[in-house]
Amino acid sequence: MDWLMGKSKAKPNGKKPVAEEKKVYLEPEYAKSRITDCEFKELVMLPREIDLNEWLASNTTTFFHHVNLQYSTISEFCTGDACQTMAVCSTQYYWYDERGKKVKCTAPQYVDFVMSSVQKLVTDEDVFPTKYGREFPSSFESLVKKICRYLFHVLAHIYSSHFKETLALELHGHLNTLYVHFILFAREFNLLDPKETAVMDDLTEVLCSSGGPGGGGAGGGGTGAQNHVKER
Repeated sequence: MDWLMGKSKAKPNGKKPVAEEKKVYLEPEYAKSRITDCEFKELVMLPREIDLNEWLASNTTTFFHHVNLQYSTISEFCTGDACQTMAVCSTQYYWYDERGKKVKCTAPQYVDFVMSSVQKLVTDEDVFPTKYGREFPSSFESLVKKICRYLFHVLAHIYSSHFKETLALELHGHLNTLYVHFILFAREFNLLDPKETAVMDDLTEVLCSSGGPGGGGAGGGGTGAQNHVKER
């Protein structure tokens, strides 16, 4: 599986900084929007009777489908001309193939790489076993972390480049709810490196603060929460 050998890296885009565009998604009237008042920090916790890998597999697969669906709502606006690079604020992501070669791609191409690769993984019985008696591979946790990293890139791109379209479609409540659930789950099981998510720290602080609906707070979110330290 080519993608298993690949990686992506975030690098500054090399351009001189320009006046930062106002981040509409941080405005209180939009940031407070949710489709549920569910307490996600409790929802993400591992149930006593469930195996950890089973819990990670089930939730990772669900997040993949939801992120894919969320992206599909704005995909017609995410074109090679509009999004010539996979950018999130001042950070640009690159895709690397199985040989470690940097692949120059637009945002929609990058997302296609992500979605097609994750689809292969979650439907591979050797990686995400669904039949009784099948064991998870020893590399399962690292693969889940890889998937979460790429799904984060897609969510972050939607916010940074397509939030206005999401707002026009009145789907910002869905996006916010998905982001909160995803981030708190990742915190609970240490699935995302704080350095990786630092590019969206301002959004995470607003959406996942203890005062926000369903938020877990900077100090909440279970075993992984203490690792969420702002680093630049």
